[in-house]
Amino acid sequence: MSLSEDLHKRRLAAVARGVGSVVNSYIDSAGGATLTDVDGREWIDFASGIAVTSVGNAAPRVVQAVRDQVERFTHTCFMVAPYESYVAVCEQLIALTPGTFEKRAALFNSGAEAVENAVKIARHATGRQAVVVFDHAYHGRTNLTMALTAKNMPYKHRFGPFAPEVYRAPMSYPLRDGGLDGAEAARRAIDVIEKQVGAGNVAAVLIEPIQGEGGFVVPAPGFLPAVAAWSSANGAVFVADEIQTGFARTGHWFAGEHEGLEPDLVTTAKGMGGGLPIAGVVGRADLMDAVHAGGLGGTYGGNPVACAAALAAIETMRELDLVAAARHIEAVLVPALRTLASSAPEIAEVRGRGAMIAIEIVEPGGLTPDPVRTAAINKACHDAGLLTLTCGTYGNVLRFLPPLVISDEDLQRGIDILARAIRG
Repeated sequence: MSLSEDLHKRRLAAVARGVGSVVNSYIDSAGGATLTDVDGREWIDFASGIAVTSVGNAAPRVVQAVRDQVERFTHTCFMVAPYESYVAVCEQLIALTPGTFEKRAALFNSGAEAVENAVKIARHATGRQAVVVFDHAYHGRTNLTMALTAKNMPYKHRFGPFAPEVYRAPMSYPLRDGGLDGAEAARRAIDVIEKQVGAGNVAAVLIEPIQGEGGFVVPAPGFLPAVAAWSSANGAVFVADEIQTGFARTGHWFAGEHEGLEPDLVTTAKGMGGGLPIAGVVGRADLMDAVHAGGLGGTYGGNPVACAAALAAIETMRELDLVAAARHIEAVLVPALRTLASSAPEIAEVRGRGAMIAIEIVEPGGLTPDPVRTAAINKACHDAGLLTLTCGTYGNVLRFLPPLVISDEDLQRGIDILARAIRG
């Protein structure tokens, strides 16, 4: 019996079955864009812990910053006895997110917690209750964020009832929109909001600039600016969920920058912590400061060790110019995938930006989703040592999220494995 098999046997006796894993190999060490399991098998990482280890696993600056902080102190709770690194992370969020207006920020533990707090802030500041989200959206696994999330299985099934005053509008999904451009798709969404919710009731319009779990859906150009403009004109808070798309992942610091967005609020997590759990909400000072003292917070929010890791991760992104690195990954990966697609009729579309790229798998000759073939390709990648992920409302999208520090050699090795998996 291998060490991974032994660990999996122990897991089955100790870990709740509701906690799933993509593979049953257990990781022992990792660095850059490779993982090594307890049996010595190496994996090329096209997952990054779901867009978390953008600076690579065990990034040197992050490791040293964490060591230094652990030796100084591990926790005080910022709401009890504050510390400088929390302030410094907020300053970085203010500097990096789009928008020249005065901003404030607050730190939390996870992406779902950041989204919940963005909704709290929007409701408090506007005095309204309704929150508008979009088809295919994913925003988390807490009760409120499950309500915000579109997909039932596995995220929502039998976990209700969910938080009220959540409304869903149609998303711009160019592959499946029958030719609607961004402006037309925005008019369709706005019409639903105005008729079914009422503009004067909307506290927040919450959207991922590129949808993550929903299938790496990139809305048609013009869709996001039109929805943002409608929100501004009607007193609704426009919230960009940049949890998966943020921190250089798409070839800009934040994905909304591709279309010049200046959201009222931005939620962040994942890549900002270099592998440690930290999240944030940053945005207009008048909105952030509308909440009474004590209304925002949490015991571990902005933990000093996580703050140290975040500051080191951001410094690494700047030093290594990982914004440019993401664009380079796109320039290598997208042409390779399009070459594959030219001889693979099951690939309906190659899409994404930067190092957030996906292919949608369908039954040849149409657009019928093919989750069975998608799962088979995914497993073939795993069997060959490439860690990939699926996503999408229909379970038919393969997504690629390599660390932004991946070498050209490892990137090409991953592409070669993927090509063999698709052709097989």
